Amino acid sequence: MKRTTILLAEDEPALGQIIKESLETRGFDVIHAENGEVAYNRYKAESPKLLILDVMMPKKDGFTLAKEIRMEDDHIPIIFLTAKSQTQDVVEGFSIGGNDYLKKPFSIEELIARINNLLDRTRTQRHSEELVFGEFRFNFQKQWLQFKELPKDQLTHREAHLLFHLIKNKNDVLDRSLILKKLWGNDDFFSARSMDVFITKLRKKLKADENVKIVNVRGFGYKLIC
Repeated sequence: MKRTTILLAEDEPALGQIIKESLETRGFDVIHAENGEVAYNRYKAESPKLLILDVMMPKKDGFTLAKEIRMEDDHIPIIFLTAKSQTQDVVEGFSIGGNDYLKKPFSIEELIARINNLLDRTRTQRHSEELVFGEFRFNFQKQWLQFKELPKDQLTHREAHLLFHLIKNKNDVLDRSLILKKLWGNDDFFSARSMDVFITKLRKKLKADENVKIVNVRGFGYKLIC
């Protein structure tokens, strides 16, 4: 059975080693990084399935690291570790995309229970999530779009990602610069023209339902109205 890879960002070497060894005895592969910059590079290089991020770290703190990763991945589970106990810190952690929060000191058993809970929830969501909007059904993982009972329309990887973000923000503006950086890596002229092409392709696929439209919001981005 394939072992799940976890990225642990913890700047206290002793604590980091204890967590790493404990998780590895429970069947996980653990990448340990001692600061936020190293953690981000390891995340990019090794594609872990779950992140455990200490909030207070040198070079890049856990909240900043989480914000950057959430620009690229909406789904990966994130657990924050912190010595902080103030309510606003907990609120901030969840508001930027954290899934769980453990205050130091904590038991390894509790950490493992929370890891397993998040991994189980993520697996369930990835296999079952179908988004419904207007007369359409959309499966992000399998990358298909279906109008009523007609045959499913297979989307490209980028079409599926762009439509996913439009649906998640439906009836709200999807920031043009933000989505360009997230899906294209930058917001330069050529990337913007490329995105316009994909928007046009999606509009053609959605025209079967007259109540569903992608509109331009000049100077800001796009809005999926349904």
